[in-house]
Amino acid sequence: MPYIKTLRILFAGLLLTGIIQHASPARSSPLYFGIVPQQAASKLAQSWVPFMAELSKQTGLDIRFATMKDIPTFERCLAKGAYDIAYMNPYHYTVFSEKSGYRAFAHQSEKKLKGLIVVKKDAPYENLQDLNNLDLAFPSPAAFGASLLPRAEMKKRGMTITPNYVKSHDSVYKSVAAGLFPAGGGVKRTFANIPEELHTQLRVIYTTSGYTPHAFAVGPHMDEEKRLRLQTTFQHLSQTRPDLLAQIGMKGFVSAQNSAWNDVRALGLSQEETEIIQDGSVKCRLD
Repeated sequence: MPYIKTLRILFAGLLLTGIIQHASPARSSPLYFGIVPQQAASKLAQSWVPFMAELSKQTGLDIRFATMKDIPTFERCLAKGAYDIAYMNPYHYTVFSEKSGYRAFAHQSEKKLKGLIVVKKDAPYENLQDLNNLDLAFPSPAAFGASLLPRAEMKKRGMTITPNYVKSHDSVYKSVAAGLFPAGGGVKRTFANIPEELHTQLRVIYTTSGYTPHAFAVGPHMDEEKRLRLQTTFQHLSQTRPDLLAQIGMKGFVSAQNSAWNDVRALGLSQEETEIIQDGSVKCRLD
């Protein structure tokens, strides 16, 4: 598949340039760190691989980057418990902590996750109600901040919209800027990370209520000692490596337990509403 080939080429290039090092023979078996594909795989790798290299160095674990081509495919991998460590959206965590046994250890600090609705800078739309009866762009049905929250708030207002799922946050921003859709959903972190020439073509007309942000969690087979080692190292990196955190669009981490996402559970979202993918056969790793 072209997607897998691209990731392999990128990974090999990072090895050759020394951004990641080959695992030491003394290290344990590789641990795959799955990142929710809010952006293109190549862009995610450029942001996350240096962070994971430092995480490997400080924990003594052989941590390797992984993602998938789109969010629904990533959901299938979470359903399988395919990742040893995962960065997933808040709703994904409430589902896959129960279904697959993921256990949280941290989330981004100093923020609540809020969804955004963006339009072209010169568009006539000024508020959410102006989008009633229009076709809108979203990354996927179960993208929490960029899709579930704005659609839920539109529903509360009695609005009718037609959602179109374009696979990633970046694709939403590009399609709105290109005039393919009048508006689309995103989140502050991904909107802030798009290229300046794209950012200047868009403006935010609506921001949703805030919820506990994305979870960092370990898979069902990870022992508690390693979970605590990761938790401690995340805290250390918050204090010592702001440069690496900036690359992934964050300022810090806080330790977290399962109950931190009770605000998301309280929404009572159903599988019918979210269309979340909980089953299916898919290859989730590069090995």
